[in-house]
Amino acid sequence: MTLAERIQQHWRTPTAVSLALTPFSLVYGLVTKIRKAAYISGVLKTHRFDIPVVVVGNLTVGGTGKTPFVITLAERLKIRGWRPGIVSRGYRGKVTEAEIVPADGDPHHFGDEPVLVARKTGLPVAVARRRAQSVEKLLNESVDIVISDDGLQHYAMARSAEIVMVDGIEGLGNGFLLPAGPLREPPA
Repeated sequence: MTLAERIQQHWRTPTAVSLALTPFSLVYGLVTKIRKAAYISGVLKTHRFDIPVVVVGNLTVGGTGKTPFVITLAERLKIRGWRPGIVSRGYRGKVTEAEIVPADGDPHHFGDEPVLVARKTGLPVAVARRRAQSVEKLLNESVDIVISDDGLQHYAMARSAEIVMVDGIEGLGNGFLLPAGPLREPPA
């Protein structure tokens, strides 16, 4: 059993290990609350845009089907006359400055999910470490709505709407914040 599998075992239901980690989760929770409050109050800058930004994200660590949902949402918006662009951080990619992902892009450079989205949708997909830079790049592509694949906890990018994905089997796990549980932030 890998370390990741052992950790996830303790995230499903409360165990002695997850309970022992709750003090660290309290610290993590306090830091995330302070950080979010800093963005809300304006202490930290939030980048706002003249077009709608829809963030598709999750409260837990791990996959919940965000990318397939983003592909479907983008396709539905396109059918309805919108010109969507998609933003991704490019997890495991090597991009540093904002770049548009070509449909034949290298997954090692851009990350596998952005290349998949570009191939499936034929729409502009921008990748950067900072999502706001990706939105700026997409504005040059004449998009009129942006979908962010992940980024629910990325408050530096203002959003018009949030869509929260939840794993249909695991749910919110044991309900604890990292590291005692799988939650990135409290559900409420």
